[in-house]
Amino acid sequence: MLYLAVSRAKNLLAALVLVARTAATAVGTLKAAWPALPALALLTGAVAAWRIRQATTMRRRERERLATLRITLAEFDTMDDRRFEYVLRDLLVRDGWPARRVGGGGDQAADVIGDHPQRGRIVVQAKHTRVGGKVGSAVMYAVKGTAGPVHKADHAVVVTNGAFTRDAMVWGDRHGVHWIDRERLRRWAEDGAALHELLGSSARSRPSRFRRAA
Repeated sequence: MLYLAVSRAKNLLAALVLVARTAATAVGTLKAAWPALPALALLTGAVAAWRIRQATTMRRRERERLATLRITLAEFDTMDDRRFEYVLRDLLVRDGWPARRVGGGGDQAADVIGDHPQRGRIVVQAKHTRVGGKVGSAVMYAVKGTAGPVHKADHAVVVTNGAFTRDAMVWGDRHGVHWIDRERLRRWAEDGAALHELLGSSARSRPSRFRRAA
């Protein structure tokens, strides 16, 4: 028993000595590095400030680019579907709708969604087509069916670089699904007209038929 007690005491003493040496080494290292710590702190702060400044500058330049964004019909005609959706997103942002592209597989009749603090949520279905192509009523039905129940939208709009069939336009007008055809797209993207002006919506959105139906 005495032997075990002495052995444990030696082990404890060795551990304490090791801890003391480690602490002394750490203190020595800190003392040696102390003159460089303020410079390191300043350098770290300067790098952080530079990154913040760069990010701020990039955001400002992006806002300036979007504020003057103009796209011609000829440019739209050369785009693919994906690029068309991203440009519609940028146009929404230009007009004050923070927007995101959501198009893709299973998008449920929504390619871009924008949220405005006063006008509410807008769902955009993009239909890029060849020149002379027409969008039919089936697209309007699909957008109407998901705008409220799925996307909680206040406004729904179908945008094409082509045209709409007469039935599609009549049905959309009757059921609150807005449509932007080639001529309206030119006014929006090329002339710089705001989307809410083209849609005839007021500064503050009225209670949405889509939300009521959801």
